[in-house]
Amino acid sequence: MADSLAGDATGVAFDLLMKSVLNVAMRVASFRSELDHLITTLISIKPFVEDIEKLNRLLDYRKEGAEMLSKLLKQGEVLVLKCLKIDPWNPKKYSYAKKLEEFESSLSWFFKINVQAELARDFKSVAAAVNVLQEKMDKIISTQEKSINVNSNAFAGWCGVPGVPDFVVGLDVQLLELKAMLLKDEVPIVVLSAPGGSGKSTLAKLLCNDDEIKGKYGDNVFFQIVSRSPNLQLMVQKVFQSNKNRQVPIFQSDEDAIYQLEQFFLRQIGPAPMLLVLDDMWSGSESLIEQFLLPIRGYKILVTSRFVFPRFEWTYKLNTLNHQDAMTLFHHYAFKDGVCTVKKHLAEEVVRGCSGSPLALTVVGKSLHRQPEDNWIRTVQNWSQGQSIYDTNMVLLNRLKTSLDVLDGMAVLKNCFLDLGLFPEDQRIPAAALMDIWAELYNLDESGMYTLVYLHELSNRNLVDLTLVRKDDQDDIDYCKEHFVMQHDLLREMAIHQSKQGSIEKRERLIVEINGNAIPKWLTDQMQQPINARILSITTDSAFCLNWSKVQIPDVKVLILNFQVKIYTLPEFMERMSCLTVLLVMNYGFTRAHLENFPLPGQLTNLKRLRLENISIPSIAPSILQLKNLQKISMIMCEMGKALEECTISMSNTWPNLNEINIEYCDDLVEIPAWVCGLIHLKRINLRYCQELVTLPAELGNLTNLEVLRLQSCTQLLELPDSISGLKELRFLDLSDCVEMDHLPDQLGDLCGLRRIRMMGCTALSELPPSVMDLVQLERVICDDETAYLWNSYKDYLDKLEIVVVKEDINLNWLHKRPT
Repeated sequence: MADSLAGDATGVAFDLLMKSVLNVAMRVASFRSELDHLITTLISIKPFVEDIEKLNRLLDYRKEGAEMLSKLLKQGEVLVLKCLKIDPWNPKKYSYAKKLEEFESSLSWFFKINVQAELARDFKSVAAAVNVLQEKMDKIISTQEKSINVNSNAFAGWCGVPGVPDFVVGLDVQLLELKAMLLKDEVPIVVLSAPGGSGKSTLAKLLCNDDEIKGKYGDNVFFQIVSRSPNLQLMVQKVFQSNKNRQVPIFQSDEDAIYQLEQFFLRQIGPAPMLLVLDDMWSGSESLIEQFLLPIRGYKILVTSRFVFPRFEWTYKLNTLNHQDAMTLFHHYAFKDGVCTVKKHLAEEVVRGCSGSPLALTVVGKSLHRQPEDNWIRTVQNWSQGQSIYDTNMVLLNRLKTSLDVLDGMAVLKNCFLDLGLFPEDQRIPAAALMDIWAELYNLDESGMYTLVYLHELSNRNLVDLTLVRKDDQDDIDYCKEHFVMQHDLLREMAIHQSKQGSIEKRERLIVEINGNAIPKWLTDQMQQPINARILSITTDSAFCLNWSKVQIPDVKVLILNFQVKIYTLPEFMERMSCLTVLLVMNYGFTRAHLENFPLPGQLTNLKRLRLENISIPSIAPSILQLKNLQKISMIMCEMGKALEECTISMSNTWPNLNEINIEYCDDLVEIPAWVCGLIHLKRINLRYCQELVTLPAELGNLTNLEVLRLQSCTQLLELPDSISGLKELRFLDLSDCVEMDHLPDQLGDLCGLRRIRMMGCTALSELPPSVMDLVQLERVICDDETAYLWNSYKDYLDKLEIVVVKEDINLNWLHKRPT
């Protein structure tokens, strides 16, 4: 028992140290560099800390090693907290900076020396545990290999079937009953009904992944998450998109969409059975459901909803978990190995308060994990006795709020959770977009390391689902480039509910959701007086036509515009947003949107970050070039046309602070014009998945401050210009999947600052220029077996070089739309 407690103490000490480092790093800029390095080290050793805890329990392992590590971690926490009290001008600052570096070194040394010695000393005993861990790793690897087709975090692309959570209890009988009802010949549609957070979507996913269902329907299962304001044409387009070899049509009307859907099913699938799952339908959607009821033999619909639709005969009502299953689920998330470590009556009270809701049990259990018993007592006291969370939706939200209460000591993390409510329901949120927001609001780092740390922490608490698009390599150049997040709709409601506390004038964030012309009354009441919010999110549907001319929100720093229309008008009040630093324009429709009054108002003089998604960009006009404070511009899945070529403005005084350009998934970008190379302050250029890009400008070498150049999956790019030799500051080059590039410049060795190269899938490349032996600073080449063979012959000349061979693992399930 003592050994077990020693292992638990190690995990607690690690968590407390990580929390302290994050808090101090956010508040004290003078130690930011040292703390950044320490966070990187902590991230790297976290899996080993977890394995040490597991070994302690599995083998009755020596407790001395765990106690030594716990002591070291506690010493680190004390040191970090002391840094909080050191003023920047205090002579002790340099001494404490040195102590932080020494602590990081001692932590690394502990894992390199002490842990290895412990393992060697007890090799025979550890061998049994290694076998267990190997089985675990095999299972993880197997799961990852399947992630291209199935993602366990419900990020299935287009209409693919999502996977199921790793731990599910209490649904075996319900699965059999639901399946039996659906498979009846006389049943065309089944409604699976239960309150929010009851596991409807989980049961639907279990059904779709059931062997009998897969045997009957094969690949003809189409799974759609439906928003509160569904767009029928967009839903049908997603079904068409599931057939990757077929062009997605543009429909003239809803009737045209349904007609073409029926023809698609008849011609492409034929007589085979088909299943359409409409997940999370809202009240009043009966007519929409009926439109999908097509007269096709073997075609069925499964609807999940919080509501009951009396119009449809076959309804399966999902019961909440019984007490025993609820206790099992709660213990899994609240306690290490499911073993209760608080007074049993406290766990019983919390479980009863969750009323059998899997969502509440999971989120609340995770939030109380490793919390002191006082927090458990406070949770029980705060919950009203005898009231079911299903009596009202607000009661459930208040119970889920427990997971936020434990974040009171981590203000930035709590604000990060609340910011997730700024994005539309059931949409994937790019981590890179969150990084833009959080870098300005909370002074997080440009690489995205802190953004990813916070997202992992929220994911660990089951407050968000985090997915990774590409698992083959994660580097420290851009932590967020392949990550996306998504929230359960009830957790999003909780975030919005918490953001609405207090009077409108004093709110930190303002979230406006407009369906049709139903303008919120509070907004019309406030049009004549200023609103002091720093963050504004506006989500509108296709019928939106509100006149914003009288709205006054002068202090907004972050503006997010979410919509699903072909033509969008930027709000007029943007002309009065002199404090705006971040602008995200996000089109979630299936076709690229035209911005009717683009370019941007010239008054946005303080704008630093501009992100456009799924937009048709007519031109880079003078008003945009006048944004002197612009630091980063991102154009994702945009139609570039001749926007770049038509720019003839002199670059001498244009975008003097611009240091990053991202152009990704733009399939009509053929070349980068020479004028871009006049942006001499650029440090990063990301041209990822621009599959029509053929050439880079000969003047590329003029970008003497460039540090990062990403050309990943530019499959038509033929070569790098010889002038690349001028990029003396370049430290990262990504050529992955540049399949047409058959040679590299002879001058590649002139890149004296190059530290890392990614070049997987460079299939046309048969040799490297001899000058690569001059890349004496090169530390890492991430590549496949074929490319590794080319580098091996130069390894003797490059003392620092590590060749990392990885297996490509890409999950495209996040790409729920691809504009046509």
